[in-house]
Amino acid sequence: MDRQKLLMIFGGAFAAAALLTWFLYSQTVAPKREKMVTVLAASADLPAGTRMQKVHLKKISIAQSTAPRATVSEEGLALDRALLYPVTQNEPILSTRLSSVTGADGIASLIEPGKRGVSVSVADSASAGGLIQPRAHVDVLFTKTGSMAEAVTSTVLEDVIVLSIGRNVEAAGAVAATAPAGATAAPSTGNRSVTLLVTPEQARVLELAKNQGKISLSLRNPKDSGKSDEVLSTTSETIDPGLMLRTAKARAMATGRMPPRAFMNVPNLKDDKAWAALVGEDPSQQRPPVAVRPAVEKKEPPKPRAVIDVFRGDKHVQETFQD
Repeated sequence: MDRQKLLMIFGGAFAAAALLTWFLYSQTVAPKREKMVTVLAASADLPAGTRMQKVHLKKISIAQSTAPRATVSEEGLALDRALLYPVTQNEPILSTRLSSVTGADGIASLIEPGKRGVSVSVADSASAGGLIQPRAHVDVLFTKTGSMAEAVTSTVLEDVIVLSIGRNVEAAGAVAATAPAGATAAPSTGNRSVTLLVTPEQARVLELAKNQGKISLSLRNPKDSGKSDEVLSTTSETIDPGLMLRTAKARAMATGRMPPRAFMNVPNLKDDKAWAALVGEDPSQQRPPVAVRPAVEKKEPPKPRAVIDVFRGDKHVQETFQD
């Protein structure tokens, strides 16, 4: 074998080894470069109900293989649409997390089909001291105003979800976290508008209750789904058991009518037999006589022996003299 053929063989073997080495390296060691796509993401933590603006959006690049199918890549497809769910910073914006209709749907897109949002105005003292926040579960209490004898409090709705407090659909902590640096929370006025998520029938009950008396909310555990089969009511008799009896007696005495049977059966405590029957004694037994103190004769003061009229100018004084 001549020298030229030997060099050709060694050259071909070296080239084959180099190609094989490069192939194995590219498949096992060298980093893979995937195709990237540009999508829209949240520029900050955004609560549900936020209407998307340019300041809320930014563009990021993610691998095409890991990008969700519902990602939004154009600003025009996201602007002026409301978020149905909260998103965190740098999280891609999905079309399924935006309201389906652009324009003035806003919070209405958060209402489930078959439900209604009804607002009531309650004070902090009537809403668990202001602890009630959006998505909380509450009971609605109705108090009929009037005199003490006519007052009654009833639980008209149970396990109702709070949709929003004012225009906030997120808890105060979440809203404060997304507020700009240096911003201060608005002071509580003590009277807030609470929007409740109810059925159409419950909406009618709630509307009637808030126009006929006072509405208050009681906070409940969201895991407590127990409900009463009947309307629970509390009257003034619970806190003042004798109120109705005293009121009826006062009215009977004021009108001069025959008092009710309840008053006719009241025993006469001055009667010995009635008292014995009341305390459980035998009326046939003679009660021990009560010792009576002898009357003390009052001595009249001695009469004056002389009365002298004394005149000092326009003043007249009588002076008495005794032995």
